[in-house]
Amino acid sequence: MHAPSTLSQLQKIAVSTSDNKSPISGRRRAIAFGSSVLVLASLLNLQNPNSKPPLLHSAVAQQQDELQQEEDRVTHLFQETSPSVVFIEDIELAKVPNSPDDQVMLAEDENVKVEGTGSGFIWDKFGHIVTNYHVVAKLATDRSGLQRCKVFLVDAAGNSLYREGKIIGFDPSYDLAVLKVDVDRYELKPAPLGTSRELHVGQSCFAIGNPYGYENTLTTGVVSGLGREIPSPNGRAIRGAIQTDADINAGNSGGPLIDSYGHVIGVNTATFTRKGTGASSGVNFAIPIDTVMQTVPILIVYGTPYKDSNFLARDTTSEEELDDGGGDGDDDISICCSIYFLYFVLDGGVHGVGD
Repeated sequence: MHAPSTLSQLQKIAVSTSDNKSPISGRRRAIAFGSSVLVLASLLNLQNPNSKPPLLHSAVAQQQDELQQEEDRVTHLFQETSPSVVFIEDIELAKVPNSPDDQVMLAEDENVKVEGTGSGFIWDKFGHIVTNYHVVAKLATDRSGLQRCKVFLVDAAGNSLYREGKIIGFDPSYDLAVLKVDVDRYELKPAPLGTSRELHVGQSCFAIGNPYGYENTLTTGVVSGLGREIPSPNGRAIRGAIQTDADINAGNSGGPLIDSYGHVIGVNTATFTRKGTGASSGVNFAIPIDTVMQTVPILIVYGTPYKDSNFLARDTTSEEELDDGGGDGDDDISICCSIYFLYFVLDGGVHGVGD
């Protein structure tokens, strides 16, 4: 309603300055007219305070669309990948089963004790599961016949099931192990494998696992560093490790680190943390998938390398020390002199590296 009167005032300003022909006056006239147009635009906008300039409205809408697309992409990524991730329980039986077919360890009763949990992912349709060695170390070194692994998984049709995981092979030097579950009547969805050779610092990555027993947990971050060196459970160096700020907490061990396409680029294994807390510090590590792809087929075909079997036979560590980690963890490898230490993130007793 006020726009016409404002326009008339601007016209009067233009007419009153039209008689002055000097260059300076012309510039002043142009500035005055331009400023008046801005004032007019502001006045017109004030008449409808709820309205947004078309360009601003378009930019906001575009930003909202991009955010929604990003959220939808991550949601789809999780939905496609999570069926390939498994939940692993370390179980100790109260007594040795009467027969190999005794399934007492799968029951939730007083005959079994859950000593820890970890993660893993489906390697192939034959039921091979890849995880960290330190997740199944008690089963691998068991001399009592009381240790078992219970694997919770989902088939390709979305049916939840659990099976006993039989250890096929392990390599402590790379902190890797392979389990096998009997799924003759079920079709599994193996995790798609990527490559760690072409990773770049700053690209997005995602960790899926079971921290503190909470199944199918997704954490997001970026690749923070490449070519890191971390100690393995037997003290040897794992080279080429991926560093990420995607949270990796107790129970995430053995789960996949994936890229934006849903391809596995690493196996989550360790985190730097204040000693005794087990909480992620934001400095986390994964074994590169290229290393995994070189190691796992050998474990499936040939089992545990002779050198590692021989190492375990010569190991003088007592079962009690393996069970409680000597108070601080299964391994006691000093890697730094600060208050932060590297921990293998197995829930139910984080395994420390450092003292």
